[in-house]
Amino acid sequence: MAEAIIEADGLGIRFVRNRRRQLRLRELFIHRGRRGAADDGRFWPLRDVSFSVRAGETVGVVGRNGTGKSTLLRLIAGVLIPDEGRIRVRGDVAPLLELSAGFSGDLTGRENLYLVGGLHGLASGYLRRHFDDIVSFAGEQVERAVDTSVRHYSSGMKVRLGFAIISHLPHPILLMDEVTAVGDEEFRNKCYATIDRLLGEGRTLVLVSHNEKDLTRFCRRGLYLDAGRLSVDGTIAEALHAYHAAVPW
Repeated sequence: MAEAIIEADGLGIRFVRNRRRQLRLRELFIHRGRRGAADDGRFWPLRDVSFSVRAGETVGVVGRNGTGKSTLLRLIAGVLIPDEGRIRVRGDVAPLLELSAGFSGDLTGRENLYLVGGLHGLASGYLRRHFDDIVSFAGEQVERAVDTSVRHYSSGMKVRLGFAIISHLPHPILLMDEVTAVGDEEFRNKCYATIDRLLGEGRTLVLVSHNEKDLTRFCRRGLYLDAGRLSVDGTIAEALHAYHAAVPW
């Protein structure tokens, strides 16, 4: 049996919904600064979540909006630090999350390609060798504007360039958050073909999506999150069945 490449044990994270408002002098005198946790806006988008993912597995994460799906991906990616439990990841992560994140509007597409690629550990020599392939994948609009400041790019252009860069990472773990929901049909088809190729190479995939076709196409296993708790860990069909039972279509 393949070694676990992702392990979550009692995972939990706490957010603060709103900054605590300043107390007036009268309130401070009456309450002596003691206010319950229910008043300070703190909540747990995820709590007591435990699972493991073996190398080469394809896992879909489903649940209602606000149940901690994207938060879970960010914990795996190391963007967020848990308040409870632990997350252990054995291997580098290719995060197909917010694809335009990390871009500087003051830099050109070419400069951002080297910046973002470098932040993810790609050597400048590798980026030079694959520069034409990356920009070609991003499409004709990006090719024509590659030496133009990214502040003038449309959101779609930035997403296409971001996907083109991240999909060239050699990292064994792919984290995806509704990536194929963006772009036109031609770009989505490129995304599908690229994901198929990467999975064919034995990559591990954790996919958050509301698109049932994407989930059943790419994933064999499913995690169903309900109110921040892991309710189902089984096949993708079982996870979707639980989701549909909770949210009738």
